[in-house]
Amino acid sequence: MNSRDIHYVGVNDHILDFFEGQYSIPNGMAYNSYAILDEKTAVMDSVDARFTDVWLENIRSVCGSRQPDYLIVQHMEPDHSGSILHFMEAFPNATLVASARAFVMIKNFFGAEFPQRQITVGDGDTLSLGSHQLQFFTAAMIHWPEVIMTYDSMEKTLFSADAFGKFGALDAPADDWISEARRYYFGIVGKYGGPVQTLLKKIAGLDIRRICPLHGPTLNENIQHYIDLYNTWSSYTPEEDGIVIAYTSVYGNTKKAVMLLAEELQKTQKVVVYDLARCDQSDALADAFRYSKLVLATTTYNGSIFPFMYQFIHHLVEHGFSNRMVALIENGSWAPAASRGMHALLEGCKGLTFARNEVKILSALTEDGIAALHALAEELSLPPVQAQEEPAAPAAAKKFVCKICGYVHEADELPADFHCPLCKTGAENFEEVR
Repeated sequence: MNSRDIHYVGVNDHILDFFEGQYSIPNGMAYNSYAILDEKTAVMDSVDARFTDVWLENIRSVCGSRQPDYLIVQHMEPDHSGSILHFMEAFPNATLVASARAFVMIKNFFGAEFPQRQITVGDGDTLSLGSHQLQFFTAAMIHWPEVIMTYDSMEKTLFSADAFGKFGALDAPADDWISEARRYYFGIVGKYGGPVQTLLKKIAGLDIRRICPLHGPTLNENIQHYIDLYNTWSSYTPEEDGIVIAYTSVYGNTKKAVMLLAEELQKTQKVVVYDLARCDQSDALADAFRYSKLVLATTTYNGSIFPFMYQFIHHLVEHGFSNRMVALIENGSWAPAASRGMHALLEGCKGLTFARNEVKILSALTEDGIAALHALAEELSLPPVQAQEEPAAPAAAKKFVCKICGYVHEADELPADFHCPLCKTGAENFEEVR
């Protein structure tokens, strides 16, 4: 980074394969830490315990014969707090600066307390290093409750904890910042859009010319661009118009329907397709939030939803998926239930508009199924407002499921003399699906 007084002392991790045990990081991960040299010296955050020795050597290399006066703990996740105890042992005159909740977590994680060597800070509190005046902002639930961020008014620098970070080590080949930052945001922070919005309001009046996150590169240019992205992401507003099709397929019939739909849609708009059994689901999740429309296509499995689709929808809901148009495609050989299951999982999401045309495939794609796909493609190609304002489709017929074999019969009412075409049982063994 380009600063006379602020020096990078972080480390790169090329050993870890999955960040937080679930996010693939083929380009590694950076655990960022910074040292501010002034009349007093402050180190911003520590690093994962596996890199303690490298980190302490980086600090000594930058500080020379000086001893750090402060370790400012902005976030207590172990990849940023893992070396706190070693720091306090290596520099016995240093003081910890953190939020009240962080000190509770330090005791919980390490069984250690530093009553004579700690300063508790909250919203608006300041710490003078000499020329550098640090101001603290609480950032609860971005994405842990103890988080603080720090603004250096002299260098117009915001130390942003986990916000504005991305996957990838700093010494890895350059990649597309926005793609990995988006994947990081929606995977790690995405659930907490409300707290992010609150923080953006807090820092709106600051003159920020540099952002130093705990992961990823220092941001030195176009700062408003990054802030605007966070405003878009945290308000769950689509970045651009386009369609994500996420699917699972057992024997290829659902995939065939998806590819036909994608081919039709690509004539008029951007389409991204994900096979949820084979892709990195964090990529699919990020694009589901990036684009304005989502198609979910899956098979009925054990009377419910195919597992990879169930997992994906769970991730969507858990991360606050909202304000999108959603279309559903289900496949089932004798008792299709996937559409009902997907609706049930998504019912807690806010601001979703469901396409009127739902596609049902009974084992294999037929002429009726192809016609239904074309109708769905036409609906998805309409501008969002037009698609929502057109008259709603007639209410669907009721569904009655056979308790013996699982066959589903659709009708306004089930005749008393009805018999199941599969197992031949009578109407008394059917119940309405609600």
